[in-house]
Amino acid sequence: MKTSRFTALALPLASSALLLSGCGSDSSVTINTPPSFVAGTVFRTTYDGTTDDLLTAGLGKSGLQSAVSPTIADALNPTANELRRLAIYNNYRALVDISTSGGFGVLFGPNVDSNGVVGTGEGKIAGSEYTAYADDGTGKQRVAMVVQIPATLNKDAPCVVTAPSSGSRGVYGAIATAGEWGLKKGCAVAYTDKGTGNAAHDLASGTVFDLQGVPTTNAAKGQFVATVPAGTAANNRVAFKHAHSQQNPEKDWGKFTLQAAKFAIYALNEEFGTTVNGVKTVRYTADNTLVIASSVSNGGGASLQAAELDSEGIIDGVAVGEPQIQPDGSGGAVVKFGSNTVTNGGKSLMDYTAQAMLYQPCAALSSSLAAAPGAAFVNAVAAAGRCSSLTAKGLLTATTTAAQADEALAKIRAAGWLPESDMLLASHYAFAVPAIAVTYVNTYAQANVADNLCGYGFAATGADFKPTAVTPAAFARLFGTGNGIPATSGINIVNFNNPTGAIVEGAGAASAGPVFDYNLDGARCIAGKLTDTTVAASIKAVQRTGKLQGKPTIIVHGRNDALVPVNHSSRPYVAQAKTADANNKVSYIEVTNAQHFDAFIGNALLAGYDTRFIPLHVYFNRAMDAMYDHLKSGKALPPSQVVRTTPRGGTAGAAPAITATNLPAISTAPATADAITFSGNTLTIPQ
Repeated sequence: MKTSRFTALALPLASSALLLSGCGSDSSVTINTPPSFVAGTVFRTTYDGTTDDLLTAGLGKSGLQSAVSPTIADALNPTANELRRLAIYNNYRALVDISTSGGFGVLFGPNVDSNGVVGTGEGKIAGSEYTAYADDGTGKQRVAMVVQIPATLNKDAPCVVTAPSSGSRGVYGAIATAGEWGLKKGCAVAYTDKGTGNAAHDLASGTVFDLQGVPTTNAAKGQFVATVPAGTAANNRVAFKHAHSQQNPEKDWGKFTLQAAKFAIYALNEEFGTTVNGVKTVRYTADNTLVIASSVSNGGGASLQAAELDSEGIIDGVAVGEPQIQPDGSGGAVVKFGSNTVTNGGKSLMDYTAQAMLYQPCAALSSSLAAAPGAAFVNAVAAAGRCSSLTAKGLLTATTTAAQADEALAKIRAAGWLPESDMLLASHYAFAVPAIAVTYVNTYAQANVADNLCGYGFAATGADFKPTAVTPAAFARLFGTGNGIPATSGINIVNFNNPTGAIVEGAGAASAGPVFDYNLDGARCIAGKLTDTTVAASIKAVQRTGKLQGKPTIIVHGRNDALVPVNHSSRPYVAQAKTADANNKVSYIEVTNAQHFDAFIGNALLAGYDTRFIPLHVYFNRAMDAMYDHLKSGKALPPSQVVRTTPRGGTAGAAPAITATNLPAISTAPATADAITFSGNTLTIPQ
């Protein structure tokens, strides 16, 4: 590995022309200069593909699959390379099922080439990596960008894949999805943390992270430094960028994704442009570089936003999976599921997440969900308390816990979830919903970390569940181990309003009474913020029109998704996109027996995911292949359709190995019973 650096701000302005004279003739070429949004130092690192590499950080397929994580030699002083390796390891494993029986190393993974052929090697990829900040000149955004350029890139026909991070993850948060596909295809990959990112600020010590994740107390180097009002007591709290930047970064996800693509084209010119008078000249532009906007979840939503925003013709096509996209409801589009019109869809993420926060713990006790994977992670006493408190507050009417649980489940379905999602509600409440609810209510309210919005904050906690100082060694590793949205890496959601003192969310009583009920008061407060002026404005700022400017687009989503339900995201967005443009090129692929967290499928603690759900990642890869073939050779996009998969079945926790029979192809001519159709303003999805 070899690293170099240069200061971007010291270089000439973008689009500068260099006049060359010789042999009695003049000619001009364009100097390759960083785009104006690139701030500070640009780092370039080369990887040999043996000792270290772009895709696996030197770990290879076997190292990524190993349960033993990479080590840090000096716990208090991790190196940038150690943190990068740890981040790639953890982000990879968080996005895909890394079990062999679930398909890793067989259907997907570093050792499976771009044609689906399983190799005997480790799948390491040599190349160069460029790292820099994007900023608006204020020094407050500091959006991390990484561009990976594989040694296999075709210099005469380059391609770029955008990879904005999934969730609130750091800059490598899409490496297992868009990153893997792009690098194996020989494309440069343009990563961005999209202004969320795994960046934290320990208020007590003043420790933050620099661009490469190394802890520092030098605020000038920090990816994120919280604005803390004078006199604020630290109280062991930790601020996180997505929750506490006070910038509602989601409104700019599209901009940040386009910036990453532009940075990638700049990096390609640095790698392969002609050197004239000691500087590189422009060889590649958006006109001669194929750009596919991609990624999954929040990253998929960011790429759709980028396509809507792209007025410069940078993006050639879009292929995304399970996108967290929030349509604005314009155009009068209608969604029908079978013969029934969907009347409870298209709600904002804050709206449907607030409903989940309220009702999921009670619904988890429904007898119909007794066999749900991860049900044991929902405290039955607290869940029963939630049912009782919901009734006491007039939010439920039933009088027994069993009936209240069934009523809560009915409330969730009425809020737009499909019955196909029911078995996921318990595990999602245990591992996802509170984190999303607390982070997003803070980001939409543009709250300061000192606000303790709805009584919530983030802190390390001890064996007594009470806040404690975060250990320097744990915080030093956070760039490599965290996901940007607590609970993560020992930093938890804390209820600072607990009447007997601050305590881990869910471990104490409600803030307004003695009932152990998963803090209903906090959940009600979050739901109540939907009418807050700032929150409402922030939500409006992130909603999108579906106007994709004629760009060919493939959207893949799992019907069982309980985190980003199809009725609130892909279905209404596709309907709106088709209504907005009669000549649209949008293909929607809805996959049965597929949900949001592929990584849960092979998790031994969540037995039953493996028997019920197939990896949506396979269909993301197929969508990427289809888009690439469309853009390169003009092959028709697949028609919109439902793909009906077959679960593996068997014994929970020991499902048989997945095979091709579980994963039928995306059809070029779907049967009538599977075809998703659009007529007038109505998108119809067969049951």
